[in-house]
Amino acid sequence: MKAFKFIRTLTVALGVCGLVRFPAAGAGAEAPDKTPWKVTGELEEACSCRPACPCWFKSLPSRMTCDGAQIVFITKGRYGKTPLDGLALAQFIQSPEHQSMFESFGNWNFDYVYIDQKADEAQREALKQLALHFFPMGAKARQYRYVPISRTVQGSEHLTTVGEYAVCSGHLIEGGYAGSPKVKNPPLADPTHKEYLQGETTTLSYKDAGQDWKYEKSNYMFNQFKTDQKEYAKYEADLAKKMAEMKQK
Repeated sequence: MKAFKFIRTLTVALGVCGLVRFPAAGAGAEAPDKTPWKVTGELEEACSCRPACPCWFKSLPSRMTCDGAQIVFITKGRYGKTPLDGLALAQFIQSPEHQSMFESFGNWNFDYVYIDQKADEAQREALKQLALHFFPMGAKARQYRYVPISRTVQGSEHLTTVGEYAVCSGHLIEGGYAGSPKVKNPPLADPTHKEYLQGETTTLSYKDAGQDWKYEKSNYMFNQFKTDQKEYAKYEADLAKKMAEMKQK
């Protein structure tokens, strides 16, 4: 990837994160506030790519677009004084054809965030703020919906539903040695993706944003994580430093 594309991508990403005040992905893009927060949770992730997803390695999707979903289930969490235990949030996105998520950041075809319907007003606002960290806005606009988000685990199968819009069912695959393959420190790692276990979907369906996805045996990832505003501040500051270094070259 050419250097100017890399600089542009980081500029957009950091603008969304509130680290630099350039125009972000869309004139109305929000910046996260500085409220202290802490979250322990689990990440369910799936997309249309064949396992393992190349997007985390800055590569092109294995199909024309990457149709992706990230769903975070908060085991224990707090945003300022607002408790978030047992709540969830999700993001569904799509890259333009023949472009990676990385190089096309800011120009994704859509970016929809789903907030747990059972959250009260304060919790909904807190989850929207967390989404700006967990899911930086990659399209020119973002849509929010408030829906039931649930998950059941039956043996090795994790089945997640996001309102009437999506079903994601996936399971981990076996590695060459004992246990499932673990990806550590991919090039685009953030605090929830420092490492993750690799699997495949049984099904990934989505009907919203003008889409009608129906994928099987595609990429599935699972991770248990613990993070807070301090870790994300460091991560976002490191991105700012990388951007500055790229500008000097």
